[in-house]
Amino acid sequence: MNALLDSLRQIADLGGPVVLILIAVSILTLATVLYKLWQFSKAGVGRHHALTQAVSEWDAGNRASARTALQTSKSYLAPVVDMAFGAKDSDSKRLEAEAEVRFARLESGFRFLDSVAQLAPLLGLFGTVLGMIEAFQSLQEAGSQVDPSLLAGGIWVALLTTAAGLAVAMPTAMVLSWLEGRMDNERVTAEKAIAAILHPQVRQPDIANPGMEPSRA
Repeated sequence: MNALLDSLRQIADLGGPVVLILIAVSILTLATVLYKLWQFSKAGVGRHHALTQAVSEWDAGNRASARTALQTSKSYLAPVVDMAFGAKDSDSKRLEAEAEVRFARLESGFRFLDSVAQLAPLLGLFGTVLGMIEAFQSLQEAGSQVDPSLLAGGIWVALLTTAAGLAVAMPTAMVLSWLEGRMDNERVTAEKAIAAILHPQVRQPDIANPGMEPSRA
């Protein structure tokens, strides 16, 4: 613990409190990213093989096979598809809302990551401005005994906060973009599944006229 405190004091002396704030933000960001990766893995994001098979079977008119395939699905969208199997065309908005509820859970934390990606560079720049002010104050106090190394040392220490801010922001922006891309694909999958179930290519025979052949939509 003492070694950790000493390291933090050295960082604070070198880069100022802004660097400490950026370190804290980077730790929170890393924890958020790891949690999102675990959440995506647990929910089965991108793993919809059984669900896609169930939708295809339903679209082809094989209702029993579709329900059997759905029972093997581990996808978080399986309950929505199960609801769609017993829904009518007028229930499409409700099914979309049910899917959006699940998307919202997976997208929790995106706003925080977006804020970090936008504010970390500004926070680093703020630290640089404070460092430059301190460097010029030291230069003024030196009076006629100006040492160029004093100014140069103050400038590189001040720029350290900008580098730290960019180091936090750039990977955060890349990870956020990847996560948002995954969620866009999830929305396309859900919309396609709901549309295929509510408007299948092959419809079941009319129970009021059992002699009728299945017709294509």
